[in-house]
Amino acid sequence: MKRIALTFLYLFAANSILKAQTPVYKDMSKPLDERVKDLVSRLTLEEKASLLGYNSKAVPRLGIPAYNWWNEGLHGVARAGEATIFPQAIGMAATFNDSLVKQVSTVISTEARAKYNLTIAKDRHLQYMGLTFWTPNINIFRDPRWGRGQETYGEDPYLTATIGSAFVRGLQGDDPKCLKASATAKHFAVHSGPEVVRDKFDAIVDEKDLRETYLYAFHALVSNAHVESVMSAYNRVNGVPNSINKMLLTDILRKEWGFKGHVVTDCGALDDVFDTHKTLPGPVETAAAAIKAGINLDCSTVLQNDVIKAINQGLLTEKEVDQRLFELLRTEFKLGFYDDPNSVPFHSYGADSVHNASHVALARKVAQQSMVLLKNSNNILPLNKADYFSMMIIGPNAAAFDPMVGNYHGVTTKVVNFVEGITAAVDPSTRIEYDLGADYTDTVHFGGTWAAGNSDVTIAVIGLSPVLEGEAGDAFLSKSGGDKKDLSLPASEIAFMKRLRHDVKKPIIAVVTAGSDVDISAIEPYADAIVFAWYPGEQGGNAFADLLFGKISPSGHLPVTFYKSINDVPDYQQYSMKNRTYRYFSAPVEYPFGFGLSYTTFDYQTQTAPAKQCKLKDTLTVTLQVKNTGKMDGDEVVQAYIEYPKIDRMPVKELKSFKRVSVTQGGQQLVTIKIPVAELQKWDLQKHGWQLYPGEYKLVLGSSSQDEKLEYSFTIK
Repeated sequence: MKRIALTFLYLFAANSILKAQTPVYKDMSKPLDERVKDLVSRLTLEEKASLLGYNSKAVPRLGIPAYNWWNEGLHGVARAGEATIFPQAIGMAATFNDSLVKQVSTVISTEARAKYNLTIAKDRHLQYMGLTFWTPNINIFRDPRWGRGQETYGEDPYLTATIGSAFVRGLQGDDPKCLKASATAKHFAVHSGPEVVRDKFDAIVDEKDLRETYLYAFHALVSNAHVESVMSAYNRVNGVPNSINKMLLTDILRKEWGFKGHVVTDCGALDDVFDTHKTLPGPVETAAAAIKAGINLDCSTVLQNDVIKAINQGLLTEKEVDQRLFELLRTEFKLGFYDDPNSVPFHSYGADSVHNASHVALARKVAQQSMVLLKNSNNILPLNKADYFSMMIIGPNAAAFDPMVGNYHGVTTKVVNFVEGITAAVDPSTRIEYDLGADYTDTVHFGGTWAAGNSDVTIAVIGLSPVLEGEAGDAFLSKSGGDKKDLSLPASEIAFMKRLRHDVKKPIIAVVTAGSDVDISAIEPYADAIVFAWYPGEQGGNAFADLLFGKISPSGHLPVTFYKSINDVPDYQQYSMKNRTYRYFSAPVEYPFGFGLSYTTFDYQTQTAPAKQCKLKDTLTVTLQVKNTGKMDGDEVVQAYIEYPKIDRMPVKELKSFKRVSVTQGGQQLVTIKIPVAELQKWDLQKHGWQLYPGEYKLVLGSSSQDEKLEYSFTIK
């Protein structure tokens, strides 16, 4: 008994000595902030500076690994080898299905963790193979010319905030102690083109548009989804470059909203401060201003090279650097970088977690729900396979890779294009032909139109590509530095569709790929049905075949307005929201925000009407029965819009809730819509704060911003 007691005392003492020797920053039993502060206190000034750049240096004596913070995951792990490629972000927004988007980002973070584990096991510290993702892009797609609009969730702040929050929650996971991956809300703030001048542009915006439109989604992702990181944008806002903008990065983001994470610059944005904006004389002054404003991490080398110089010149203190480094390293701690690897909940993820069957199936489901049916003359769709013995699949985007994946994409062993998807959906007794048909430039020479005339049906796949619209430098065939000059499809495609209609007397189904509003009216007379497919990801071909042959009913809805003409839109460089987006544009449009046809029909019946009078703390609640009155199962997206009192600068209407619901043929589903009245507050320019304005309001329910199936009037006093 005495020997057992002595053994116990020896083990207890040994454990106590071991714990005493363990640095606080490596002691998992200590509070997070205490661990981070301890690590910062052990660093030399030179080491601190080396950690402030995206290509972070190793500090071997403290066990700090080399780490590249730059990773992309907009719609799948990107630029990092084998990964599942989901529909482009704008297509995910078209699902109006935030729970589905959360599933997508959950898969992205699972694949990211697996790839990270596999590379670290081989002692590789590579760009794009980490856990800090510079996504999502929650800028407002205010102008259809913006090439990067495809990366966003559309033109509406509420939809952007809802889809973006879901994406962040899935990416970061729900473990209370460990981040699965780190998400980044970008680009902060007031950033949406023009691409060609983004490094020197000054976005002039008043406080009302800033708060109600440009900051709304950022606030939601910080306050509700607890996004770990925010990226500052290239441009200036009202004269101040975003990356040295103390009002935005400290006063609003940290103090007002309570942001606790880190802020990273867009790549080269600090160089822009002195090179193109010419706001400050050089990199030393810029390094000091960035740290003081709230920047933690530089996607360049300005902070690494010039922070010490700024301290030596008295422009900055080491204490200020310590605070920024604390906020930055805190993210690494939350990701488990300084914990026992076996204690990290995701340490066992391996190759079987990358691009597996369930992930591929999810990509197909998202693509199914993203595609928008714009036209269906005489209910030509869905096609009955028994009625069509021969098919021509034709067009420049029918078998191409780029229009499937959009920008910021990954790679995979099998992207199913439209030719492959349709071919796989029919039996070998069906005759399938394919022809390129046209390219993006030649308006005279076409192929395959004669053969199409000998087919029972022609599927023409046209549209844009991420080389025609995208980021400056990437969209190298863009005529405007990545942006579009107008809404036009390539002239060659319009001429091709006209020739096709001339040569083909049987049905033509047009599939349009793009990441933005394009002028559908130019090809509308030549097609019996039109499906807008976005950039639908690796399963786009299979998803379209599912829609084409009626395996599913189309249920995507436009997250942007399709205007009749670019002349309806204000000057591109004008950031005022006047006459922009469905919220402030009242003239006729080609297709309204929220629009999308179905193969079936739905009827709405009120079950419980909302209150007639409301106050700030109330919640507007309506319950309705959605009945499928058509001929097949389908999904309906119930959209709830608020119409405001006739007060200056109020929106025409505004989305404030939505609910996707699956309803079987002849069946019905109960749907409850809840809108906090506080959501109806608007920014008061005189009081510099939010105010709920009294007056007569209206709640309108429908399947688009111009559909009014049910409406309810209510008063706020």
